[in-house]
Amino acid sequence: MRNSLWFVLALIASFSAAGSVSTRPARAEDAARWYRGNLHTHSLWSDGNDFPEMICDWYVRNGYHFLGLSDHNILSRGEKWIGTEAAAKRGSIGGLERYRERFGADWVVTREQEGKTEVRLKTLEEFRPRFEKPGAFLLLEAEEITDHYQSYPIHVNANNVVEYVRPRGGDSIRATIANNLRAVEEQSRRAGRPILAHLNHPNFHYAVTAEDMAAVVEERFYEVYNGHPGVNHLGDATHASVERQWDIANTIRLARMNAPPLFGLATDDSHNYFGTRGASSGRGWVMVRAGKLEPDAILNAMFRGDFYASSGVALKDVAFDADHRKLAIAVDAEPGVEYVTEFIGTRAGHDTKVEPVRDADGKELNVTQRYSTDVGAVLARVAGPSAEYAMRGDELYVRAVVTASKEPANPSFEGQKQQAWTQPVGWRMPGAPR
Repeated sequence: MRNSLWFVLALIASFSAAGSVSTRPARAEDAARWYRGNLHTHSLWSDGNDFPEMICDWYVRNGYHFLGLSDHNILSRGEKWIGTEAAAKRGSIGGLERYRERFGADWVVTREQEGKTEVRLKTLEEFRPRFEKPGAFLLLEAEEITDHYQSYPIHVNANNVVEYVRPRGGDSIRATIANNLRAVEEQSRRAGRPILAHLNHPNFHYAVTAEDMAAVVEERFYEVYNGHPGVNHLGDATHASVERQWDIANTIRLARMNAPPLFGLATDDSHNYFGTRGASSGRGWVMVRAGKLEPDAILNAMFRGDFYASSGVALKDVAFDADHRKLAIAVDAEPGVEYVTEFIGTRAGHDTKVEPVRDADGKELNVTQRYSTDVGAVLARVAGPSAEYAMRGDELYVRAVVTASKEPANPSFEGQKQQAWTQPVGWRMPGAPR
């Protein structure tokens, strides 16, 4: 039975122009602007290696407008102490001294326990007033709901939570994802506020296939780019890349399931704040077009699909004209940098052949299957800082990815180039007018 979340999403989709999501803001958001944020961040409250205030300070100083502190299965509430030795083992280098220098000895609370120094971690409510400013910076209370099925890690981030979300588990990968997403939706319903849940790093330990992502209709968001070097962004000879998974999942949903497509986020998943080794900051973010820098405005814009993901490329505008079925991209170009925009999608008459992936002995592997190149095909490629694609009418959806000739300042894999990913548009729900 379809649950209430699916009903609401289908209802929203049915009211949108021609059954598709437009990246233009709603009329009430006519004065909207772009806000930059990271929705996957770790601190000493779980397995990060710096104090949350130091982390917030970095994001403020580097031009971000909102941040979700999403530690594993914990909220920044109550009393928690961290030993300086334990922090050092995570890679903290002079963390206490640097913390005191930045915020002052009166702010930093320490104690001695059995000859070792411990520091009390400040709660979100304690440090939030130091950073939040109307229209300038916003902190979202968040949690990485860290679950598993057998040996497979299943992680879901929930931003703008009201209370701790206990991992729900499940009797399969899909059930585990769905159960946790339903728990978030139930909290959102009870609280009467938007809470955005997204599936993290599907290729981490190669836990989640594209078919899994398609099947869990409660899932509306996933990470098309995660800046952690260990999440297998590019896949390998056996496993599909994270971006390839997106097109497969969306094709399955739209061609077979009459379900809305997934939207893609970029995040840091930052754990390390001392140098650029490991999972460090500034690698991936979302740019959200909203009328206000407030939780409801930011998250509702994301539910509309009015945002793009980036690992370095900035866009001036993303516009989908639903009447003329045209997607237009304008890059905020840097001098001396070249840009190529690829419009990617799947047509209704695509080759539907699917083949399992097998090992050397012919055994079928539990990985994303192999699909025709018609799935997630490059429909057009345009060089330069602006590009348009006019749909011819048989596309299930169209999205754009812009790739720059410039490498990121802090790449997460060898040969990486700066990119931006827009959300799928032009898709139609059952019963929508043609």
